[in-house]
Amino acid sequence: MAAERLQFHEMGLDDRLLKAVADLGWSQPTLIQEKAIPLALEGKDLLARARTGSGKTAAYAIPIIQRILASKQSVREQDVRALILVPTKELGQQVQTMMRQLTSFCSRDVRVADISGKADVSTQRPILMEKPDVVVGTPSRVLAHLNAQNLALHSSLEMLVVDEADLVFSFGFESDLKNLLCHLPKIYQSFLMSATFNEDVQALKELLLHNPVTLKLQGSQLPDSSQLQQYTIKCEEEDKFLLIYTLLKLQLVQGKTLLFVAAVDRSYRLKLFLEQFAIPACVLNSELPVQSRCHIISQFNQGFYDIIIATDEQSLVEPASSSSGKKTKKNSRAKTAKAKDKEYGVSRGVDFQNVSNVINFDFPTSVDSYIHRVGRTARADNPGTALSFISHTELDALAEVEEALGGDKAEAALKPYEFKMEEIEGFRYRCRDAMRAVTKQAVKEARLKEIKQELLNSEKLKTYFEDNPRDLQLLRHDKDIHPAVIKPHMKNIPDYLIPETLRGVVNPLSGRKRKRWIKPAPEGVVKSSFKKNVRGRNPLKSFQYKRTGNKKARGGKS
Repeated sequence: MAAERLQFHEMGLDDRLLKAVADLGWSQPTLIQEKAIPLALEGKDLLARARTGSGKTAAYAIPIIQRILASKQSVREQDVRALILVPTKELGQQVQTMMRQLTSFCSRDVRVADISGKADVSTQRPILMEKPDVVVGTPSRVLAHLNAQNLALHSSLEMLVVDEADLVFSFGFESDLKNLLCHLPKIYQSFLMSATFNEDVQALKELLLHNPVTLKLQGSQLPDSSQLQQYTIKCEEEDKFLLIYTLLKLQLVQGKTLLFVAAVDRSYRLKLFLEQFAIPACVLNSELPVQSRCHIISQFNQGFYDIIIATDEQSLVEPASSSSGKKTKKNSRAKTAKAKDKEYGVSRGVDFQNVSNVINFDFPTSVDSYIHRVGRTARADNPGTALSFISHTELDALAEVEEALGGDKAEAALKPYEFKMEEIEGFRYRCRDAMRAVTKQAVKEARLKEIKQELLNSEKLKTYFEDNPRDLQLLRHDKDIHPAVIKPHMKNIPDYLIPETLRGVVNPLSGRKRKRWIKPAPEGVVKSSFKKNVRGRNPLKSFQYKRTGNKKARGGKS
């Protein structure tokens, strides 16, 4: 018989913290929380590996808040006691939200500041001068504040967390992190939280941890097949577009869906392609302002729209050995890097809520990237599906992923997606028409238009939206861009094109606009709307009488 699970109220937590946990609807801790929280409260350093969606954030947030609340009973001096380092701005905002939810009943005693945003260092200075108890930020931003003397940690810091530790070095923060360590005290408690254990995590372990307790809670880095269904289908470039059109237009894929592509251009090409068929989708990539990216994720979580086309660019970073290439290539890469945000990451750590499906339109180039992408679905106890499109050039990457996942559990391996491509051949000519309309010039224009629009929304209207938060809800990110020629008939599917096996399941007219509701004519005697008639049509109002000159004539006669 399995031992009884440890509950939150048995961990010796503050009543205000327990009340916040109850408000969040957490009836019992997840496995990582059950194991990590007691160890953290004992003051031990932790190195924890648990799959995405397992509750890692709360596993370090709860002990941090508990220790600050306990110290506030004896120490009255306000200081920065905890530092949480994250690889991306989006994850920074998410961690701050979680901390604020957990401190909702003790917000006066535990103050949290997120400095991972794109605001100027000088703008964030007043926030740090108040010495919040917990600071959340990327390593580069924290280091900038330390160098500007806006933040002092050498005497007050008690706890350090590195969230998504496997990504910190790969996002280019190695030198920032090493420089940051010079500003920290000699003794502090550390937590490293990661979805995978790789060489970078081992390097961080040696840098930050002292006799840590290592928690490897899940043998598999992804849920088993009872919760997460993983499929692959082999198809080349044109077939990828044909298949995604069929799955979305015939509603064979239902619920919130994340579509992952390999490059920014690909995301806009796919968005314009889907626009041809009146399928709305948002684009999420490193070129968009951070406020827009966070707003898109927030609205997606609230159910404003169901499809996000995300660019997982970090998986495409070339190894260091490739830097010895030609000078011209190096310069061009450097120019494009300036426009992109190096602290961007969609597949990494960001909490997309209630995602039913992840579709790898372009297959990821590494096992870690696959785990982080697919980890966006089947979070907590919710079911999910992952479908990967595989071209002949991506077979080697697929073999790597299958080998890595097959080593954990036989049932976790990817299964072939049984789909008869010959049944949807009737749609091929429509897809070719749509692909011809989406030219390179159309993609370029769409990219520029979207970025300009998002910058306008992000910067110029920022203060307006702060005063009018309701209007922000009306700002949508899945509107048509329309630089490509759109043929109206493409949004509807003729009945004869639908495969026989799907007839009766699919509604071919689902893309059409709803007809306007016409008020039915009432029965019985109807009073005419006489007063509503136009002046010229009302005979009593339009009738004019002109008096003739007979009166003068009669007066003359008399």
